[in-house]
Amino acid sequence: MTGRSRLQFKIIGMDCAEEVAVLKRAVGPVVGGDDKLAFDILNARMTVAECDEDRSDEVVAAVARTGMRAEPWSSEPGAADEEGLWIRHGRTLTTAMSGVLLALGFLWSAYAGGGFAAAFRHDLPVASKVLYLMAALSAGWFVLPRAWFALRRFSPDMNLLMTVAVAGAIGIGEWFEAGAVYFLFSVSLLLESWSVGRARRAVEALLDLTPAVVHVIDSSGAIRDTSPEQTSPGTKFRVRPGERIPLDGAVLAGVSEVNQAPITGESRPVDKEPGSEVFAGAINGDGTLDVVSSKPADETTLARIIRLVSEAQSRRAPAERWVERFARVYTPAVLVLAIVVFLGPPLLLGGLWSEWLYRALVLLVISCPCALVISTPVSIVAGLAASARNGVLIKGGAYLEAPARIRAIAFDKTGTLTEGRPRVVRVVPFNGHSEDELLERAAALEAHSGHPLARAIVEHAEGRGVGVGEVTDFQILQGKGAFGRFDGREFWLGSHRYLEERGQETPEAHAQAVELSRAGASVVAVGNESHVCGLIALSDTIRPEAASVISELRSLGIRSVVMLTGDNAETAASIAQATGVDEFHAELLPEDKVRLVEELVRKHGSAAMAGDGVNDAPAMARASIGIAMGAAGSDAAIEAADIALMSDDLSKLPWLIRHSRRTLAIIQQNIVASIAIKAVFVILTFAGYASLWAAIAADMGVSFLVIFNALRLLRSRGASNEQD
Repeated sequence: MTGRSRLQFKIIGMDCAEEVAVLKRAVGPVVGGDDKLAFDILNARMTVAECDEDRSDEVVAAVARTGMRAEPWSSEPGAADEEGLWIRHGRTLTTAMSGVLLALGFLWSAYAGGGFAAAFRHDLPVASKVLYLMAALSAGWFVLPRAWFALRRFSPDMNLLMTVAVAGAIGIGEWFEAGAVYFLFSVSLLLESWSVGRARRAVEALLDLTPAVVHVIDSSGAIRDTSPEQTSPGTKFRVRPGERIPLDGAVLAGVSEVNQAPITGESRPVDKEPGSEVFAGAINGDGTLDVVSSKPADETTLARIIRLVSEAQSRRAPAERWVERFARVYTPAVLVLAIVVFLGPPLLLGGLWSEWLYRALVLLVISCPCALVISTPVSIVAGLAASARNGVLIKGGAYLEAPARIRAIAFDKTGTLTEGRPRVVRVVPFNGHSEDELLERAAALEAHSGHPLARAIVEHAEGRGVGVGEVTDFQILQGKGAFGRFDGREFWLGSHRYLEERGQETPEAHAQAVELSRAGASVVAVGNESHVCGLIALSDTIRPEAASVISELRSLGIRSVVMLTGDNAETAASIAQATGVDEFHAELLPEDKVRLVEELVRKHGSAAMAGDGVNDAPAMARASIGIAMGAAGSDAAIEAADIALMSDDLSKLPWLIRHSRRTLAIIQQNIVASIAIKAVFVILTFAGYASLWAAIAADMGVSFLVIFNALRLLRSRGASNEQD
């Protein structure tokens, strides 16, 4: 008995949603339903979720019946380079051959008839008819099998519409127009394939960011080169000036500026020193860095971006689903209307059969939904690729449109509106001590602790040039503080509560501690056996851009900006006032955040949740759209989110909303242009002013228009200068 497994195939000839619909109808019954199929148009990949391995050949055969071809998927580097010339350029070759044959037929007709006017007559030379027929067959090489499949399934599509139009044109002796229709339709399909390839290359450019070599430092200090795939977490490696960083990790030694723009979208290089995090694909500056890797090569931030962007367009946007539903009804309706146009006037009004057959054929050509079907997926793929280049990772087309519609945003406080890293904001010495003396004693005690507050105090002392002395008899008081001997005297350190427990609190110290706490700071007291030496206030620093971003969000029409935090009310009030949020809720549990986000969604119809912690994940999942701070955020938050800001830069939020609105506007422009131009030609057809070649030229022109309009999204600008 064979097992069931996940199968993947490369589909030769799959470039748009129309072909996906055909594949669903053909392969769905073979694998037990089209719900088991997933399609990645960007990489021409079809995935079967669960399938008996011995049915692989049946899947390949089912795909072949549609006129496309399936091959087992290969993720090996260079697999695409091993494809034959026909697979990579077959459509281009047949289209070029069709154009040459069409031109030869036209020139022969003109030569034999004594002028170019003769080339348009019905009494063409046999040689010209043969050349036009060969031109049509060459252009229809990839179209005819799909048209035959559509006819057998009684499911009309644009391939069938074009084939009927060509056959009808030949039937009434319009040989040149028959060849021209198929040739121009093939050019349109070639253009569609090129546009998807252009977006594909924009994503594949990310693959080039990862160096092929890692300079590994072995236990003896010697350096040997190996590939990133052959390393494991904990590997020490060296990055020389100007090189790309091959793996995610933390700096062990060295100082340098690193350009992280390819990963996070940050416009300026970032200073890196021992302890700093670095990302694969970032470009090292002038210094040499020794780094210890934190993730395997296939789990780096860059690898995750590549994987998610590649899979993203399979999560289809509402506009894509609407176009697919529209085309499913529209195409059969057009075929029926063409039959009515052909039969109605001759039978009811005594019209000429040849004249109304010709008009019916023109109607079929101009009504082809090719441009309409192409426009939306190309816009979505281009929008996703542009977002990734700007450090905003959107997990699917379904989430690319959503930011355009949000009317409320809930922010987590710590790590989102604030940097999530405490810093010393004030040093208050008592009893004759100086600030440096207080910091020297506190840093000596805190040097033994890995707590974030302890690290902040040590960093602040070192930044001021205060030495960190040696402490003996050090001991941690769990949940309270620590004590030890410094210069022969016993010193202690702890919270305000621990100061009260020791009975050494003075009215002055109490008043100062309360004032600092009300300002949103965490208070650390330092003292010895006889008195309190002073207080150190630490606070989570507000992101510099937070207030301006919230103001900008309001200018974009966001009606409500709310802060949700598990921190105390005093701290929350201080942050809320400084950032300018509309309201805040403090001392929340994860379930409280979920409830408040649900209220926002009910009140405003659409609400986003931005956060970075594990406790934010449930609320992000419940929001209309979840946004994670990607660089410092937890894996749980990033997985639960629909969008990740890879640079932790809040200014990307207004950019995201503008980019989403711009994408939606381009999609709407393309849909309106496609339908409007077709409507004009339908009217001209009924009036007798449209011809077959003009109809297909107009259809191809619309395809050019919508594709190049969509590809404008690839030139999307950075957060600082993106315009509405």
